Amino acid sequence: MSIFGTVRVKKGKYRIHGDFHHVTPNVPIRNEDEAWRLMGVTNPREMTYIHMYGGEALFFENLAKGSIYATKCKNPDCEFKGTVYLPFRIHCPDCLGKNEIIDLTDLCKERAKIYSFMACERSGAFNTLDKPIRFINVEFDGVSTILMSYLSIGEPRIGMRVTPIFRTVNPTYTITDLSWVPEGTSEEVLPQGFTS
Repeated sequence: MSIFGTVRVKKGKYRIHGDFHHVTPNVPIRNEDEAWRLMGVTNPREMTYIHMYGGEALFFENLAKGSIYATKCKNPDCEFKGTVYLPFRIHCPDCLGKNEIIDLTDLCKERAKIYSFMACERSGAFNTLDKPIRFINVEFDGVSTILMSYLSIGEPRIGMRVTPIFRTVNPTYTITDLSWVPEGTSEEVLPQGFTS
């Protein structure tokens, strides 16, 4: 019997428990037009990857708590001191100094708007978002970068004011725990598991 793989850290070391891969028997691939001649075999494998967030873990953990964290360069010698980054950047790309972590939740709720967007009717094999996916690039006053995300409700327009919503029930601890809705959207119509 297989046990779902889990990882925890204790005393600075990874503690891995359970199965992270499952071998499935090969199945022959045959050409029915040539008397079922053997052409090859399937080689199915399931594998779980361990992806560590490092210094960005705080960003993903706080999405599940309904907060958006960003970073800001605080190096007094940096030509671009005070620059705010969202998505979260651990180090300033200009001076390479360590950035200060700041809470941008209120700014995102009050001053976010769609910079650009695209709608996708199809997606990759491991996509978990409902289609069509309305990808949006969100800009914020006073932030030097643009955040890519998705609009959960409504049709996007360039310049449209949007507010963040958060998957606080059964979070995935990925970027899909953050989505956006048009400004003024009622809490009652939010997707299941999301709060504003």
